[in-house]
Formats: sequence, C-alpha cells, structure tokens
Amino acid sequence: MKIAVLSRNSKLYSTRRLVEAAEKRGHEVIVVDHLKCNIEIERRAPKIFYKGEYLTDIDAIIPRIGASVTFYGTAVIRQFEMMKVFTAVSSMALVRSRDKLSSLQILARAGVGLPKTVFTNYTKDVEHVVESVGGPPLVLKLLEGTQGLGVVLAETQNAATSVLEAFNGLGARVIAQEFIKEAGGADIRAFVVDGKVIGAMKRQGKEGEFRSNLHRGGNANIIELTDEEEKTALKATKAMGLGVAGVDMLQSSKGPLVLEVNSSPGLEGIEVATKKNIAKEIIRYLELNVE
Repeated sequence: MKIAVLSRNSKLYSTRRLVEAAEKRGHEVIVVDHLKCNIEIERRAPKIFYKGEYLTDIDAIIPRIGASVTFYGTAVIRQFEMMKVFTAVSSMALVRSRDKLSSLQILARAGVGLPKTVFTNYTKDVEHVVESVGGPPLVLKLLEGTQGLGVVLAETQNAATSVLEAFNGLGARVIAQEFIKEAGGADIRAFVVDGKVIGAMKRQGKEGEFRSNLHRGGNANIIELTDEEEKTALKATKAMGLGVAGVDMLQSSKGPLVLEVNSSPGLEGIEVATKKNIAKEIIRYLELNVE
C-alpha cells in the first residue's frame, strides 16, 4: 500500500511515528506538504500536482492539518477523495471538528454531555451571558483558539464583563462556558481509532493553571476510563464522523463532559503516557479500509 501523510514538517513527532509504523508494516510512505499541492479540477479527472509531478497510485492518506491552514488542507483532502483515495479523516469531518460552535451543536444534538455554553453575536447584555452559564468563575474561549490559546478564566463578574466587552470591541467571536471546579485543572484525552478507544491519558495543568494542555507545561499520565467515559468518547467521535480522533473530556459531578473532539490529535503525549503504539493502530485502520 502507498500512503501519503499530509504534513508540513516531516520531523514532527506524529509524522515521524506514522511513517515509521507504516514502513514497519511493509508500506511505501511519502510525506506531502499539503500547502505545496496544486489542485487541478476537471470533470472526471481530478489531479494533484506536487513538486514537479502528479501524485498517483496513492492508496490512503493520513491528514495532519494544522488549524491555521484548515481551508486549503481540507481542499486537498477533498481532492484525494475525488480521486477515490481513502482518508483517515474525511474532509467533511475535519471541517465540522474545526468549527467549535458547530461541533458543540452537533454533540449536543447527539446527546453528548457538555459544559453549559453560550454564544452570542456581540451582545451588549454581557451580564446575562455570565448568568446563563452559572455565573463566575466561567471560561471564555475564542472560537479560533487552539492549544489553550485564546482561553481565559474569568473569576469575577467584573472580570467576565470586561473580557467579553473587550472581545466584542475587537470583533472577536467568543463562547462562554461554565467552569467545572471539580475537574481541578485536569482533563482526559481519549484516543479513538475506528470506533475503539485505544488509549487514554489524564492531563493535569501546572500549578496555578486551569488549562491542562501539554503545550502549556501540563503533564500526562495513563488512565483507565470508566464505562461512561468510554461510551461518551465513542458517541462524540461517531457524531463528528471521525475515524481517528482525540476526545477531550472533563470529569464532573454530572458525569463526563466533552470539551472538544480533535481531528488531528498529536501522538507524542498519548504514546509517552500510555506506552502504546498508537501510530501502528492508525496504520492498521488504513489497512482494514483499503482493498
């Protein structure tokens, strides 16, 4: 099988591990910078031109698309789909996962537990927004934020009002979410491949930090999910239509609450924490779906 990993940097941990895992299983692998692909659109003859030649005989792709290049990355995935190439993450699922507001609506409709969330179109009635999520403290998130950037904990009514008014004044779209105190600055990342949870870790934010992102100095340890947590992760992944996903959840008195379903979850944190070969499971997923 010939596999293309769509990645802008072949030296990234996740990219390297996917290449290694595929080669160990006897597959041919190439790393393709999706931003350097030319998309040629023609009736019944879709093509992708890359570094002086057309990409042909590709059996499957593994998209590793950064949030800042979602638009073009999605277009490249869609072109491969038109060429009848199997993709570990479909173009539609990627688009859904990157739209935070839309993804929350999809998850809520599927019956997935979520922190109470409010989104408004630059309302002046910011006090009502704060009250609607249970009052301070509350979490304010930019819709376009990633890896914990653009996430603010407003601990008082005045702080929440000031931040909301500032975001509104800048024309930045923001959602307000209830703060889950009992989570204690930790969350759970469940890694799902082909409808199964193949690894899970608990990420704890550094002291004084309510965000648990590993990029922000948090640490991770292996965890065994409860039945409810596993069911929630699988339901969320299915609702988003993802074959490969990282589901971020909070442990709360109301049960597991999903924060986000990530369509390009990093492998380093989960492999180090669980000591599992997650990359191998992704390659096996491709093998099962490519004739």
